[in-house]
Amino acid sequence: MLLYEEVFELGKLKVLMAKPGLDGHDRGAKVVSTALKEAGFDVIYTGRHKSVDEIVSMALNENVDVIGLSILSGVHLEVSQEVLKQLKEKGRDIPVVVGGVIPDKDIPKLKEMGVIEVFPVGSRLEDIVKFFDKLAEEKAKKTK
Repeated sequence: MLLYEEVFELGKLKVLMAKPGLDGHDRGAKVVSTALKEAGFDVIYTGRHKSVDEIVSMALNENVDVIGLSILSGVHLEVSQEVLKQLKEKGRDIPVVVGGVIPDKDIPKLKEMGVIEVFPVGSRLEDIVKFFDKLAEEKAKKTK
């Protein structure tokens, strides 16, 4: 097990895993959060039923590197757009990743609006962790 200081030195990211809206099923968000923690990331889980305002506020207060939105309720386009809008209004460029029940036809729409990656239900944890590792490597290169 790595100490926090060792993880920080490796350039690992601080991730806010958020569960917006009325959707109460959070098993996927918890499983992904655990996988990222086991891979050495600093993960903050918001809990269920958070508003966009609460998510953005937590992301800014915690100074996170990435926001992960777990959405199963079909409001992924609206929530993602509002999160990105509020971040822009506050002058912050925090990457947003979306996971959950996301129809294939909506993935290009999410990416066009600024979501950096989408992990639909059934995505492999290994692929999710690899993606976050890649983000961490990019961050480490920028901070050198």
